[in-house]
Amino acid sequence: MLITTTETIPGKQYEIISEVFGLTTISRNMLQDLGAGLKSVIGGEIKAYTNMQREARDKAIDRLKLEAADLGADAIVMMRFDSGTIQADMQSVVAYGTAVKFI
Repeated sequence: MLITTTETIPGKQYEIISEVFGLTTISRNMLQDLGAGLKSVIGGEIKAYTNMQREARDKAIDRLKLEAADLGADAIVMMRFDSGTIQADMQSVVAYGTAVKFI
């Protein structure tokens, strides 16, 4: 499935089907928190958290594609991400966009 952050797809005409979303919520574990705490003392990237965010992003995109496919879409335009914290140890990531069908 074609996913783009742009409003249009060059050379394609399409009709809008619906907005679509892919959502995931992840939590850190105690070992990651311990490592992050130590890393924050010396500075630098906290790779465990970066990997956790990457995994959440990928899951959100996969779920976005599934929702669009279930609607019969050929592509998703205007795709965006949003994220937020739920409590102190959970992160929510949503991918969203507009499902379209090629004419």
